Amino acid sequence: MFYFYILFSKFLDKYYIGHTSETLEERLRKHLSKHSGFTSKAKDWEVVYFEIFDDKSTAYKRELEVKKWKSKIKIQKLVSAAG
Repeated sequence: MFYFYILFSKFLDKYYIGHTSETLEERLRKHLSKHSGFTSKAKDWEVVYFEIFDDKSTAYKRELEVKKWKSKIKIQKLVSAAG
């Protein structure tokens, strides 16, 4: 099982988009741990949206598709439509 996911930080007022083969709980734990990536800038990330895929390539393609939007408004609409 593979996930496409979106995180949100209220502190930064930003979204982070990714994919993983780990559980969402484990991936979030890693984002919140000490590291030097983009998500290290805040410690209040939460999973606000996810989709499940059978293979890694499809999850990655979905990640790239949403990243190409380059639109916070479109991402907010996707997240709110699911919630």
